[in-house]
Amino acid sequence: MTTFKVPDFWQSLLCFGGVLVIIVAGVILFNINIHVLLIISIIWTCLHTLTLGYKFKDIKDLMSGGISNGLPAAYVFILIGIVVASFIESGTIASIVYYSLDLIHPAVFLPAGLLLCSFMSVSVGTLMGTVATAGVILIGMGEAMGVPLPIVAGMVIAGASFGDKMSPVSDTTNLAAASAGTDLYTHIKSMLYTTIPTYIICLIIFTIIGFQYSSDALVTNDIENFRAAIADHYVVSIWGFIPVIVLFGLSFRRFAAEPSMIAASAVAILLAVVQQKHDILSILASLQDGYKADTGHTGLNTLVNRGGIQSMMRTFSLALFAMALGGMLDKVGYLTSMLQGILKHLKSVVSLLAATMLTGIVSSIATGQSYISIVLTSQLFKNKYDEMGLKRQMLSRTVEESTTLITPLMPWSLGGAFYSAVMGVSVIDYMPWSFLNYLNFMVALIIASLGLAIFRTDGKSKSIYK
Repeated sequence: MTTFKVPDFWQSLLCFGGVLVIIVAGVILFNINIHVLLIISIIWTCLHTLTLGYKFKDIKDLMSGGISNGLPAAYVFILIGIVVASFIESGTIASIVYYSLDLIHPAVFLPAGLLLCSFMSVSVGTLMGTVATAGVILIGMGEAMGVPLPIVAGMVIAGASFGDKMSPVSDTTNLAAASAGTDLYTHIKSMLYTTIPTYIICLIIFTIIGFQYSSDALVTNDIENFRAAIADHYVVSIWGFIPVIVLFGLSFRRFAAEPSMIAASAVAILLAVVQQKHDILSILASLQDGYKADTGHTGLNTLVNRGGIQSMMRTFSLALFAMALGGMLDKVGYLTSMLQGILKHLKSVVSLLAATMLTGIVSSIATGQSYISIVLTSQLFKNKYDEMGLKRQMLSRTVEESTTLITPLMPWSLGGAFYSAVMGVSVIDYMPWSFLNYLNFMVALIIASLGLAIFRTDGKSKSIYK
């Protein structure tokens, strides 16, 4: 039987620190693709692992084990692309935007914009897509009403981040649940306890701020042109909401994510054929490669030209690389050796949650990627949550509150660069106004310190001080 050495603190620090340096320097200084940086990081970690007595076959097994833990999310990743494409084909997304734009009024611009972005991102599970569509429109409206653009951009990011965190078709939501080893809907339900109070606080703040800038001088030309472009290209009706109702209806009845998404997609495809009069062969093609059309309107083109299985392959491959790296760092013991001194001093739930959040935030800041941070933080703290008798949804919730919500606030992250370019507002400028993104983990810690929303494996919700 082969005996492997356990890495000491200094080798673990060198190995893990090297991974961070490779990723941070590669992204910030040299703008290298994150996939390439992950491969280099895997090679770096493999070289360290070979010195501990592991053979190549052993290392492959470690990486495969890390990947296998996240494979249940692979099916969902593929289905996300199918759902988005079918919702576009059916006119569901277009109808949501068309009717939602009627809700925007100067007096309630900021809170209504927050709700619009939240609803859109929950429906389609994409922060980037929401920012690139509703975000662009809201920036133009805010400018016409004299609302400072950093405030508008912060509102857009906050609302879109809510959906990216809470949607059952969001890749980060599924990855967090899979990485922590819990059910998707159990994970989402757990997040409601901390996210809804935070969201209400944000809604109140934006309402108060909005009153300072309310005006009747709203320029509606851009909005009406956008709605006219939608009406020209799609048959807009309330029937377009049916696929979303099916998706969330089955979700709330605790059907698994996969059959819920398949059912919603099937209804959307039927709607695309019957109401939109789209050809079934073109619909099936868009499920693979995404919807493609030139509508004659730039904003609408941005809204509808996406989706499909292939659109998820970059995220899927990135997740696989991250899980392979995480499997090595975890199973060999690098992470444990490096932080065991800290972990053994974590005695209360609050201190454990705070340590998890700090790790997630630091790794997100260092890598500029929520995927890597989600996997690594989950791998590191799994055993500690089990040891303290906490259910895994506590881990998944805490991880997502400190990774998914933080990365949009990083100027060097791919997301931050995209949002800044699309809305014309720098990350540093909109960061203070993205209340949800940094208030959520604070609210979560306060709630935990009160002994609330703590889920234990024995089924009892005890005070954290006992």
